[in-house]
Amino acid sequence: MFVILCCSMKQQRITISVSGAAEIAHCGPSVIPVAKELGREIARQGCQIITGATSGFPMYAAEGAKEAGGFSFGLSPAASKKEHLEVYRLPLKAMDTVIYTGFGFPGRDLMLIRSSDAVVVGCGRIGTIHEFTVAWEANMPLGVLVGEWATDEVIKNIIDNSNRTNPNVVFEKDPKIMIEKLIKMVRDKEDSGEREMRL
Repeated sequence: MFVILCCSMKQQRITISVSGAAEIAHCGPSVIPVAKELGREIARQGCQIITGATSGFPMYAAEGAKEAGGFSFGLSPAASKKEHLEVYRLPLKAMDTVIYTGFGFPGRDLMLIRSSDAVVVGCGRIGTIHEFTVAWEANMPLGVLVGEWATDEVIKNIIDNSNRTNPNVVFEKDPKIMIEKLIKMVRDKEDSGEREMRL
């Protein structure tokens, strides 16, 4: 019985968080197709997507996942659907399930990353950098999507000046290759029993 349970746990779907800007005017013309392709690859490769239940890059990634038959999960900063729609003015499209955390953006960011097996960072702003640093500190498999935006360069600069190393970060332009690498990293961490949280 234990062996069967173990095997079925190994087959549990990997949850990949997509972090990125809610406003994407600075991201360049390719941002929407790239975000959608990222979401499609998450679904095609048998994973589920989780986002901050927001607009912009994460929303388009969730749309891509849904187009490919995937499951989309959102964690809202709001305490209720009403607050989500009327105060935060965030969308509900492309999400199968939403949890209303009531923790605002910083608390939602922490829950979002810690609810994931791996994180992909796309074109972003300061909130995206926050989510990146949470994932970095947790020693999680972390993909930085290289594109015509500046976010990947900003993150490279942070890493270069952090006085720390993290072998779990990968920079990649191709969403398909990115998700393949993250899945391998998650499975390898599971097999090794590597600890996620830094002490």
